[in-house]
Amino acid sequence: MQLKPSLIASVLSVPLVLGGAGASADQPTGVPNANPKVTGVTSPTALSPELAQIARAQGSTPVENPGPVKYYGYLDDQPNLLPAPGSNVEATKTEPDKNTYLVLHGLSGADPDYDYGTHFLFQGHEAGTPGTITRINLDADAAHRVTVLANFESDGATPLPPIDGSTWYPWADRLLFSQEGDGSATGGIWQATLDFPSEVENLLGVFGRAGYEGIQADSDGNIWLIEDIGGSTVAGARLPNSFIYRFTPKNRHDLKQGGKLRALQVWSLTDASHPPTHPIVFQTASALTQDIKDLHTYGHVFQTRWVLLHDTDVDGFASFSASALAKARGATPFKRPENAQFRPGTGFREFFFDETGDTSATSTAIPDHGGFGAVQKLVQSSPSASSGWLTLFFKSDLEHAAFDNCAFWDEDHVVFVEDRGDGLHAQGNALDSGWLLDVRKDYSNPANKPVRLIAEGRDPSATIDSALLGTVGFQNEGDNEITGIHVSDGDASVHGLLGAKDPHPFNDGWRVFYTAQHGDNVTWEIVREPSRDDDDDHRHDH
Repeated sequence: MQLKPSLIASVLSVPLVLGGAGASADQPTGVPNANPKVTGVTSPTALSPELAQIARAQGSTPVENPGPVKYYGYLDDQPNLLPAPGSNVEATKTEPDKNTYLVLHGLSGADPDYDYGTHFLFQGHEAGTPGTITRINLDADAAHRVTVLANFESDGATPLPPIDGSTWYPWADRLLFSQEGDGSATGGIWQATLDFPSEVENLLGVFGRAGYEGIQADSDGNIWLIEDIGGSTVAGARLPNSFIYRFTPKNRHDLKQGGKLRALQVWSLTDASHPPTHPIVFQTASALTQDIKDLHTYGHVFQTRWVLLHDTDVDGFASFSASALAKARGATPFKRPENAQFRPGTGFREFFFDETGDTSATSTAIPDHGGFGAVQKLVQSSPSASSGWLTLFFKSDLEHAAFDNCAFWDEDHVVFVEDRGDGLHAQGNALDSGWLLDVRKDYSNPANKPVRLIAEGRDPSATIDSALLGTVGFQNEGDNEITGIHVSDGDASVHGLLGAKDPHPFNDGWRVFYTAQHGDNVTWEIVREPSRDDDDDHRHDH
């Protein structure tokens, strides 16, 4: 198979460097350093000087309709949100995760006489039983700021699982939520209505069981799913154990009617036949193979195709393991991919997904086999194409490691935020950062570096939790993680799919959100630094 010239240009994009224009909120200045991890010390989050942030909800914000959840970020399972002196007992933190912003009219809440406005931020929560779906009512007062939409499926008895990812699927008028779980045993996809209370249904017989986390829709109505399941450790490195999936619904307006689930297959460069016959497949012997090294080497171009795993018209609607089928059908595993987005302006033909890697500075997969993770770029002729081309866009290192959530800042810049975990925090003496990468640059050139937008701090609650980690019976996590980075204008139509429009943060209704997970569990909105706006106005006046 020969590469078409147009695809070569798209896969191996020409390196460009931004001009010398002054920094602004749309081209921010980098934060020089990450916050260090210091035992017993809190630290403030640092943003690019052109940016500021506003807390839209935090863990201790009371919900308007308490039940299993009394506060935005806590189950009502203990009387104290923080442990008493000498104790490690505190309420279970629900850990709000991926954010989905929508502008909608006529939504109700627990108070039938209250006007909830039109601007809403939806989240699933990654921890706690039952699981939780919340809505931050951005126009509302404090008493009505957070609504719990659901803790149970529509039968009223089946508790929701912990939830990782979320997106809006406009054809069916449903929010889609993903559960990472432990893969084939508990992970899956749930759909939820927008009304209050939300009707939530599992789609386990449609999407199957897998460690689903990232979830996005394309302009054809396909649903792309990113799996995050860590593999066994062999000789000091984790085996690639997670897959990229694409689901094509039979009826976009009713996902319960089923469809076809496929997984991405990448052809090995070690196969000299034409066309190649040797895909990169799951194996248990080593995480240090030539194929894995090739996948994490700049300049290589891999042929890809989609392999069919499950068709409800043929296989029925019984729950199944998508992960097991991906392995059995020869799909290609990656090192814990977590999230992905389509590049705006490409007609959903360019898809960027990250690999978190091994989250350990001692991994033997460092430096050549993806130990610190990576960002991969998939290019296809259309979102529904049966084949395409994969290249390494960014190879992570100790400073830029363990990428998790992502969002396009504009058509040429994408933000990836880190989830290092407490072990890698200590090994690198660095808390998490959020990075702005230019998709036109060649990051094989050491002169090209990402720009740090966020140097995450550590709030008092996270500092306390970090000290309690490992004590008997303690169930919460220490340190703050950046999650749910989200750039959207809230358009709930098909034209508002992430990737359909060129984002313009802070202009034309575009807004930016993220959550500092664990600790105080604050969901922030990033805005322009007000003093910079004043300076700009002053310069224009003169």
